[in-house]
Amino acid sequence: MPPAGVAAPLEVGVTEKIFLSATGQPVVALRDLSFSMAQGEFACLFGPSGCGKTTTLRILLGLDRDFSGSYRLPGGEDARIAAVFQEPTLLPWRTVEQNVRLVLPKARRDTDLDGLFEALGLAGMRALYPGELSLGLARRVALARAFAVEPTVLFLDEPFVSLDERTAQRLRTLLMSVWSARPTTALMVTHNLHEAMVLSDRIVVLSPRPGHVAGLFDIRLPRENRSPQVISDLMRSFHEKFPGHGTP
Repeated sequence: MPPAGVAAPLEVGVTEKIFLSATGQPVVALRDLSFSMAQGEFACLFGPSGCGKTTTLRILLGLDRDFSGSYRLPGGEDARIAAVFQEPTLLPWRTVEQNVRLVLPKARRDTDLDGLFEALGLAGMRALYPGELSLGLARRVALARAFAVEPTVLFLDEPFVSLDERTAQRLRTLLMSVWSARPTTALMVTHNLHEAMVLSDRIVVLSPRPGHVAGLFDIRLPRENRSPQVISDLMRSFHEKFPGHGTP
């Protein structure tokens, strides 16, 4: 079912999502998946490989309509949706600035993006082409493209996967800096529990397939107060609540 309703929190109620395997056998990916998010909240979907995290994002993005159930996005039919995927998917024949501005409606193509480029450390790279960028820089451009539309809801599918930890941490910091200045409802898929602890207000923990919500882990501490010791304490509390989840 398509999203319904007007401005409201993000609400997910997927009754069932079934795939057909390579041999034609039905595989239940999601069953009775239900959770909600407050407007302006940053949440992470966390769970084992194959539990349906990315499938859930595809449903919410409208890329997969073959499921039973419903969902509602903040802003309803007028929601401005932005997404950041594992691959930056930049057009190689367009410059950094052109790649970002292409997502804007024609009437807003001249929007002042100086502050956004500055915040993401891209001010001096606007005329470069994707082939001239490292993967980390290309992912900064993908973040700029997402925030440029001033989204009502932002979806992120493991945007920092495959990066070295130093680069990933730098991008997490940049993401939080931009998001804090332009708060929007954000749902991010991650397999990295530490990353979820650093970024999110709430972790939605999914069970193994068929994916459903195994529980919620709320983090009420301001992000600036999440020191390494605090993160370590949060990880310990998480493992006590969800034994077996997030263990390397």
